[in-house]
Amino acid sequence: MYQRIRDLREDRDLTQQNLADYLHCTQTCYSNYELGYHDIPTEVLIKLSQFYNTSTDYLLGLTDQPKPYPRKAPKKSWLP
Repeated sequence: MYQRIRDLREDRDLTQQNLADYLHCTQTCYSNYELGYHDIPTEVLIKLSQFYNTSTDYLLGLTDQPKPYPRKAPKKSWLP
């Protein structure tokens, strides 16, 4: 998983700081995700999948198919 997020970033000529800014964390924090020193929180994993337009399964290495699944429509609120 960690190599995959690094490869995606490098394929787009982005820096770790670019991704850190997007995720609202420090460059060191993001670097620790790529190096596997820190587990990636679920909300960060979701943001990365949205940023790269792929599935979390792809990021986690559970599939080699980068195409994302169809996204669910947001639930309608019962409040007016």
